[in-house]
Parts: sequence; structure tokens; C-alpha cells
Amino acid sequence: MKQHLLNFHLSEFQALLESAGFPGYRGEQIFKWIFHQGAESIDAMSNLPKSLRNYLTDHFSLYTASLVKVTESEDGTLKVLLKWPDEKMTETVMIPDRNRMTVCVSSQVGCPVKCKFCASGLEGLERSLKTGEIVEQLLWIKRQLNPEERISNVVMMGMGEPLANYQQMIKAVKTMNAPWGLGIGARHITVSSVGLVDRIKQLADEPLQLTLAISLHAGNEEVRQDIIPWASRTSTKELFEAIDYFYQKTHREVTLEYIMLDGVNNSKEDADKLAYWSKRSRCNVNLINYNEVDGLPYKRANTDHAKQFKNWLIDKGVNAHIRPSRGRDVDAACGQLRRRYVQNNT
Repeated sequence: MKQHLLNFHLSEFQALLESAGFPGYRGEQIFKWIFHQGAESIDAMSNLPKSLRNYLTDHFSLYTASLVKVTESEDGTLKVLLKWPDEKMTETVMIPDRNRMTVCVSSQVGCPVKCKFCASGLEGLERSLKTGEIVEQLLWIKRQLNPEERISNVVMMGMGEPLANYQQMIKAVKTMNAPWGLGIGARHITVSSVGLVDRIKQLADEPLQLTLAISLHAGNEEVRQDIIPWASRTSTKELFEAIDYFYQKTHREVTLEYIMLDGVNNSKEDADKLAYWSKRSRCNVNLINYNEVDGLPYKRANTDHAKQFKNWLIDKGVNAHIRPSRGRDVDAACGQLRRRYVQNNT
């Protein structure tokens, strides 16, 4: 069975080449073809000896997914639906914003967390993605861009809980960051989590200046545990102790992601509780207007109320912003495109 070439870091791949009788420096050429020159096949690597190309073709796969669908929003948001060899599907989203191109990458097929308002977790977790599958998503996005465009930011905030697939995710992140890989600065890579305390601490100990975002969605313990089933595993106090550890180790402020669900978590009292936790640990707050999911009861807060909620936080001294809604016309929220595709094709 062929191995996914993108599962390997450069040093690992060089060792494999040398064990097969090829010079290790060829690994740098191969990775340059993939990440810098956009080679879409091994045969395209024209300066490699034919014997090496034959070896690579026999033993490794470069692209393992097939492209199911690409949708583009009126605002430029691009969503790619990929199907893997086992017929499982994942989504990747590219969001352009002036000079930035941010790609939202999936770490799992489905999601084990099962947030009640999210399309990703409705069917539960099907499986976790391998390192190569996580990296491959970025290459599929690159194939949709113009030659002069480049991915500037990555957010591990697509389908799945990244910290529940820690080893594969962090290895993929290191490929994204490495000069021989995609060369994306660590500070431009965000890992988003619902809050796995031990893994947050492990992430803090990594020799990378990554950004951490926590999907809080409620400062009220009871509400948070209701809408995020996994929240019952860890109290809000324990979660913020882990956030404090991350800040102390990295000196990087954590962002609290907060989806505003009308009538659920957007009252003045909710704002006060959110402000308390945010100020306690010097966190920024990223407010998100909900993208409704067919079949779920949750509704989007109206624009005026969303602004009021933000102002309540600002009045309490919180650095709060409302993230502009992007790609609503192409089902850009996590899991929506995959869910709609499956519903229409079964």
C-alpha cells in the first residue's frame, strides 16, 4: 500500500530516500516541487532522475482526495469539498480579506464534540485525519488560487476538534510552518479548541508561537454544558487555568470565540459573565453571528442586538470584535456543505 508523501517531514523523508539508495538532498528538491512550485504529480518533477520518479510513483501518493465540489461566495469566500479514498468527506474554506488569505482546515471527519448548534457534529465523529490529509487540504486550496496569491493564515477551525487529533494535527502544523513546507509564520496559525485542558498545556509547551482560540460560547456554566456536551468534562474554572498556563508559557493572548445564539447566550447577564472570564485571563473576544443550520432550532441574533452585546463587553473593558459573516450563500459554516451534499445525493 502506498504511503501519503505529505505524512512526512523533510528529515524523515530524506532518511527514507537514503534507505532506498537515493541521496538525501533529493528530498529538498521533491518538497520544493510540492510546496513551492505547485507540482500536482510526481511526473511533473522534471529535474528528478527517472529511477527516483519511478520509486516515488510505486511507493507514495501525493494527492489522495478527489475534488467533489468548489463553491465561491459573492464575497470571495471559497469552499472546497473533498472525498477521501474511504468515501469520507471533509470541507476546507478560504476566506480572502484585503491582503490576507485565511484557510480554515479540518482535522477530523465529523466531530466528537457534537455542539448542538453545529452541522459538523450532527453525525458524530467518523474518523480523524492523518497529517498528510490535513496538509493536502491546503494544496487543494492553492490549486484554486491565482499564481500571485498565497495562503497567509491558517486556522485549525474546520470540521473536528483539533486537540482531539493532537499528534497528527501538530505534525501538520509544523509542515505548514517549516521553510521547506508552506512557510506560514507560526503566529499566523491558529488552533481552535472547545477546551481540552491537558492538550492546551501540551500545545503551550510546543516550541512554536501559535495562536490559541477557545470556543467558549457561554460564560454561564450551565448554558455552556448544555450547548457543548464536552464542556461537562471540564469546569470553566479549570479551562481558564489552562488558558492562564498557555499565556504564561507563550505570552500569547488567547482569543475566546463566541457564537451568538439568539435567546440562548446573548443577554446582558451573558455579556457580564463573558466579560468576567475574559478580563480574568486577558483574553480577546471574537463574536460570531450564527450561520443557521437547517433542522436545528438556533437562530442568528439581529445586527442591532449583536452590536449591543459587543458594546456591553466593551463597556466592561473587554477587547471585543464582531467577526464579519462570510460565505453564507455557499454554506460556509463548518459541516454545512458536506451535510447538504450528502442529503442531496442519498
